[in-house]
Formats: sequence, structure tokens, C-alpha cells
Amino acid sequence: MSETLFGKLVSSYIPLPMCIVNRNGKVVRSNDHISEVFIYDGIESADFFALTGIKVSELFEEVGTNNYHVLERNGKQFRLMINLEGEGEDANLLVFFDDITNFENLKDRYNNEKVCVARINIDNYDDLIASTSAEKRMLVSTEVDRTIRKWASKCNGSINKLNNVQYIMYFQYSYVEGMIESKFSILDEVRQIETEADFPMSLSIGIGIGGKNLVGTEEYANAALDLALGRGGDQAVIKRVSKIEYYGGKLQTVEKGNKGKSRVVAHALKQLIDQSKRVIIMGHANPDMDAFGSALGIYRMCLICGRDAYIVMNEVNESLQVIYQQARETENYQFINNKKAEAITDKDALVILLDTHRPSYSENAKLLEMTDRIVVIDHHRRAEDCVAAPTLSYIESYASSTAELVSEILQYAAPKKTLIKLEAEALLAGMTVDTNRFAVKTGVRTFEAAAWLRRAGADTAEVKRFFQTDMEDFKVRAKCIAAAEFYDEGIATSITDGWNENAQVLNSQVADELLNIKGIKASFVAGRTERGTTVISGRSLGEINVQILMERLGGGGHLTTAGAQVECTPEEAIHQVIEMIRN
Repeated sequence: MSETLFGKLVSSYIPLPMCIVNRNGKVVRSNDHISEVFIYDGIESADFFALTGIKVSELFEEVGTNNYHVLERNGKQFRLMINLEGEGEDANLLVFFDDITNFENLKDRYNNEKVCVARINIDNYDDLIASTSAEKRMLVSTEVDRTIRKWASKCNGSINKLNNVQYIMYFQYSYVEGMIESKFSILDEVRQIETEADFPMSLSIGIGIGGKNLVGTEEYANAALDLALGRGGDQAVIKRVSKIEYYGGKLQTVEKGNKGKSRVVAHALKQLIDQSKRVIIMGHANPDMDAFGSALGIYRMCLICGRDAYIVMNEVNESLQVIYQQARETENYQFINNKKAEAITDKDALVILLDTHRPSYSENAKLLEMTDRIVVIDHHRRAEDCVAAPTLSYIESYASSTAELVSEILQYAAPKKTLIKLEAEALLAGMTVDTNRFAVKTGVRTFEAAAWLRRAGADTAEVKRFFQTDMEDFKVRAKCIAAAEFYDEGIATSITDGWNENAQVLNSQVADELLNIKGIKASFVAGRTERGTTVISGRSLGEINVQILMERLGGGGHLTTAGAQVECTPEEAIHQVIEMIRN
């Protein structure tokens, strides 16, 4: 339809840049002010989508709504205001270009001047000072203080030292992007400070952005710092309302020499069990040897306290069949499924979550909503979607395994003679799996816990029998190793054939084996479970943080050991990982 008299009048007298567009997306008419938007002449009959990148069909649908598009042209920003000229199918679209450049600049300036809060913590300060001579202590403290204040001055931040280990800094948002682009270079600078300890100095930084007020922003910073510390330190965490970002995390978590916290947790856990009529114990979905062994250990603690306890187990994979059958045959343990667990769980029940702190990963997340009394014992680096406000939380990322933490708790809560042989072997098996036979993430306390279990009756030959695999799995694993691909970045990848019930275990075993090849820094192996879900395992020698990579795929883990479950194919999962490493 040709334009109406109304359209001609509007285009002649409106002081804003405007044009009339028909349903075919062609510009019917424009006024003289349109040159403020488009520098070329004669846009009549031009395609509106070609001019703006905005579909006309979308604009017709948005007439009468509060939605609007913003167009950037000639160094200016224009908000498109739309209305109809005419009725029905013959209607044209009146498009007005409102110059909002000054408003957007003012908004950017307002946002850039918003105050952000950073909480800075010196990791393992007490251990560092204890390992440093008196002459060197002052030099080290002075050097780290100078480095932190120099970093603060670069972003014109106001910084105050709260105590020997913590600082608080206030700065403007405009400096955040620079921090991110430099990947928080202060973490590397502090790591280079020479100390006499056998571990480097490191920082944990929590940054709060976008709180409703300064108090809210500071609370975000505190929460971010808690996450950084819970994930092992040596990293920066940014919390923007509901969005959380992680940077750094290159160091292995330094083991804590003091066992005082284990003693306190053991005492608190014993009190909670004593005050409960029944205890529900569960690990993560598709439990492994660490979760299962820890569950047996906590079950024994409940029996010592004289309380009814139940272990939630829905499915048992092939890797647990041998030890699970042994446990069932003893008739010492009460294993229940989700349906029974939900039936007996109430507000007075105590739910103990082992080897994970994320409800979505647990055997049954509903149980965590059915009671107010929750205990979390885990060794994975803290994630943002952790259990909210548990009654007792014992998350130590320095530990090799949850079995190690449970073994220490049992040392203080129960004498070793109360553990039966199977429970000691199950705990030792859990530690063996998560340390890759005591080769990675193994500290002094790991061996001390293993020695205590050995004295409690654990037979290492019997533990080894738990890990025997059948011939078919062995062939799949050997074929997967032989088919591995290698990249210049020191990365090895492979994909397990078919849909395997033990895909998760096979992937991790192959990934461990690939790390034995010279020049390999990290390995990633993907495969499908019998249900068709793609699982991927990542392993590294420490130079590459596989935890951060797996978190981007929705998983998690540790600096050197991590995994994830994804919806895409194994090939696509491996491709995504390689792209993330290269970028």
C-alpha cells in the first residue's frame, strides 16, 4: 500500500529521525533528520533489515509492548520507538529514532563509579610463619603487604588491613574489567615471593559487585571470599548478585597440619547423632568407593551412639558390586531406596551428606528439604550451589578424600577396635581411588589416616581385589588408550566405545593412564553411560586447572581431578574442552 496523508505529514513535521516501513520490510519514506542515523542518501526502497540488522516482523509483533531495540550508528545510540500507521494487513510501521547517547553515557558513568568491595586473605599464614625464621618473617610480611597495597593503588582503591591475614578494599567498578583481563596478576606476584616454607605464599580474593547498598556489596564480598577459601585458596571469586565467576586456582591446596578441627567436628557430630532418633546417610548419585566407604564409616559411628541409621542406595554400579555384596551379606547395615528414605525422613531426622555438598548431585535432594538438621562432609572445592545453612559443615578441599576426613573423625569419636574389618577396608579403598593409589593429592595426614585404618584391620590385598575389573572392561580401556589423540598444548584426549555401564570409572582410569605419557600435562576422556548420558573425566599434573574447565560444563572436582555430565555427544564434549583451553 502506498503511504497515507498521515504518514506524509508525520514524516514532514516530526523533529526526530524517522522512517515508514511496510510489511515487506522496505522503507517507504523517511524525513530529513534520518541523516543523523544513516550517513548515506536515499534510503527509500532500502531493506530495513539490511540497514539495521533488526527484523521488521519482530517490530510488528512488539507494537504496544514495552520492548524496544537500541541501534548504534555514527558513534551514537538510538532507541527505536514504533507505532502503526493504518490498520490490518495494510498497516505500515512508523519507526522513530530517539537519540539516547547522552543518557547511555551517563548510565555507563554511573555504573563505572559504583563502589565494589574486595576481601583479601593471606592463605596458610600461620603455617607460613611457623616455617619461616624470625629474620625472614618481617621481610615476607612486609613484601606481601607492599604487593597488595601496590595492586590497590593501581585501581585507586582504599585499602585497610583488618588483621595479620585479611584486608578490605573499596574501589570503583571501572577497574574490574582490567583485573579480569590481567587474570588477577596479583595472585602470580604473591606466589613469586620467596619464603623458607616448602609451599608458596598465596592469596584468596572475594569481590562483591552490585549490592543494593554498601552493606549488601560487602556481604557479596564475604560470600565470594568464603567460596575462594572453600575451593582451596589461591584464586579470586567475583559475586555479582546471582552470578559467580572464578579466576586463578593454580596451586594445590596446602594440607593443614593441625587436626584440631577434626576433633571439634567429631565431637559436634557425635552430639548431633545422640540428639537424633534416626540418621539418614547418603552420598552423591551413582556413588563411588569414596562415598560408599565414608557411608559405612559414619554408619558405624551411629551404631556406637546407639541410633538407628540408614544408608540411601538406589543403584550400585559394577565397581561397587563386590564390596556392596559383602556389606549386604553381613546384615549389619540397613540399605534403603529413595522411596523408603522419604517415608522415614522428617524434621527431627538427621541427614548426613557425604562426598558432595551440592544438592543437585546428591542421591536424593528431596531429603535435604524435609529436615532442618543436615551435616555435610566433603573434600571437593566449594561450589556456589552448596547446601544452604547446614547444621554442621566440614568441607576441606586439602583432603585427599571424604574417607580421609571420616577416618579422622572416627579416631576421635570411636576407638579403632570398634571398626570392623570391612569398614576399615572400605574407607581405605575410598582413599585409594581418590588418590590414584596414593599418587596424587596425598599429604601426611592421608598416610596417617591410612595407617590408622591398617591398624584397625584393613587388608591391602583385599582392598586391591575390590578394584579388579572383568575382561570386557579391560579391553574397552585398552582400546580407548590406544585410540588417544595428542595436542601441541600437552593435552591427551580419548573416547570410550559404546554405551558402558561403568563409563565413569573407565573414563577416569584411562585419563589417569594417559598422564603417564611423557609431555602430557592434562588428559580428558569422554564416553556414554548405559543410559546414553555423556560423562567426561579430566586429569592434570597441576599446570592446567581441570576443575574450572569441568565447572564450565556443569561439573566440578579439584585442580587435578574433575568430571562432568553433559547432554552433547562425547566428541562434542572433547571439542568444547579443547576450545576452552585454547581460548
